[in-house]
Amino acid sequence: MEKEIIDNQKYPRTYHVPFSPGTTSDDRLLHDGWFEDYRGKEIVLTEKLDGENTSCSHFDVYARSHAAPTRSDWSRNMWGTGGIFWTLKDLIGEDELIYGENLFGIHSIEYNKLPSYYHLFAVRDNKRWYSWDEVTEFSELLQIPHVPVLWRGVAESEEQIKELILEQMKYPSTYGIEKEGVVMRTTEGFGLGDEFPRHVCKYVRPHHVRTDVFWAKNWKRAKLVYEV
Repeated sequence: MEKEIIDNQKYPRTYHVPFSPGTTSDDRLLHDGWFEDYRGKEIVLTEKLDGENTSCSHFDVYARSHAAPTRSDWSRNMWGTGGIFWTLKDLIGEDELIYGENLFGIHSIEYNKLPSYYHLFAVRDNKRWYSWDEVTEFSELLQIPHVPVLWRGVAESEEQIKELILEQMKYPSTYGIEKEGVVMRTTEGFGLGDEFPRHVCKYVRPHHVRTDVFWAKNWKRAKLVYEV
């Protein structure tokens, strides 16, 4: 594998909505007035899956950090011989990156209805983040699922969005019992850089980080639905 990918940019930090209870000292919270960036726009709410943020380019596979390609055991399903990367690489342009949740290793939530380990949630090139419809088209092209869609519509008020998200959090995960959270994004495409927090944010359940420093030594492979 070659080791150079477009501009070597990792996935940006996703800010929490102000009513998200799952913030930690390392997280960032949207300020008052945040909703004005979303008002009147079509948005999509997707389930936040509890895995490892993993990106693929035409050249290699990266985890959260893009300092070097990932070669962890819990991402072997992506980079190993016959792994997902090798089925996707020729369908990804040399100026494109796809981002998805890799659920090969069990983190805090153990799912029991997983149809696939890798779920797409974003695509970009050197100029912009692709629209949600383009992301779903990529999902079809690559023949990998995208993260589950919970709701799609026009955001009229912050209270409406809060009610929608809190209502969704009452239900179990698409793939199991417990739901990690909800990601909200505008359906339109948008530019790189500082625009990201104005188009993508999240709500995360309280006490969502339950892994510890020993996780890497004791991690376990998740089972797909046909194995359960």
